[in-house]
Amino acid sequence: MPTLYTATEAAAKATDWRRLLSAGAAEVTPATVRSWAKRGHLAPAGLDDRDHPLYAHADVARAEAATRSRALRLVGIAETGP
Repeated sequence: MPTLYTATEAAAKATDWRRLLSAGAAEVTPATVRSWAKRGHLAPAGLDDRDHPLYAHADVARAEAATRSRALRLVGIAETGP
C-alpha cells in the first residue's frame, strides 16, 4: 500500500525536495498542495477519517516536479537540475 499524506504532510515533503534544489529558499504550503489538486496536478488517493483528501507519495513528487520551475522562478532562483 502506498504512503498517503494529508495536505500538510505533503507540503512538508515537497518543501524538503524543493529546498534541496533551492538552498533552503523555497517552501510549499498546504494551500499550495490544495492548489495543485484544484488545478489537476495532484489527485487524491483516498480520504482520512474526516473526509479530507490524502495524497500518494509518488503523486506528490510528480506534482512538485511539474510545478518546480515556476515556483523557483517566483522566488528568484534559476533551476539548474534535471
